[in-house]
Amino acid sequence: MTAPIAVVTGGAGDIGRAIAAHLRLAGHRVHVLDLPDTDHGHLGSPDDGLEPCVFEAVDVTDRAAVDAVFQRLPAPDVVIAAAGIVHSAPFLDITAHQWQRHLDVNLTGAFHVGQAAARRMVHAARPGSITMITSWVGVQPWPEIAAYSVSKAGLLMLTRAMAAELARHRIRVNALSPGIVAAGMARRQLETEPEYAARASTAVPLGRLQTADEVARIAAWLSSDAAAYLTGSVILADGGASLRVVDA
Repeated sequence: MTAPIAVVTGGAGDIGRAIAAHLRLAGHRVHVLDLPDTDHGHLGSPDDGLEPCVFEAVDVTDRAAVDAVFQRLPAPDVVIAAAGIVHSAPFLDITAHQWQRHLDVNLTGAFHVGQAAARRMVHAARPGSITMITSWVGVQPWPEIAAYSVSKAGLLMLTRAMAAELARHRIRVNALSPGIVAAGMARRQLETEPEYAARASTAVPLGRLQTADEVARIAAWLSSDAAAYLTGSVILADGGASLRVVDA
């Protein structure tokens, strides 16, 4: 039996690596997509008896490059769009470039990936699962990341719009909205932005930050047969952070 094909964008980052690892454990052949200059070592050891991940260099904002990758790869069964950026700035200080860059990577990049993947699935006449990694701040404002929050809010609607149109092709599209993850982009903020770290220390009712592995386990579940009746769903896994109002 041929192993199912999974594609993870942003797969060289902390969360993407964790997702790829869980998909490998579930028996997928995993293709990791990320920027050419990212550190993509240690994406699965052949010593563990599983097929290592395959790295594909691509910028999700480059539509031609995204299309080329999906045309070259086998039609995917699972796609998880985890590529993203975040840069803090007070609303009054956000530049037009910063605003546009967040939209280009977080929203338009996910659109490029989602559409290219869905076209391959439809062409191959096979069902599939697409999961967008969004964020709890797509529904709950957080100080000084307006551009990021708006891009993630748009991604939530893109998820639902895709789900509505692709269901007839047996393609499920869902969103996973993590909370404050002590990894990746949020870890950089925790380490370099004292005000962010201070807010984060009291923001989560469960009393601790999320791990990349906790995000990955839910992403893998959404991609599995256990979630076969879910489409257009948003899994809010934020430790209760969105229950609190954070003052600017």
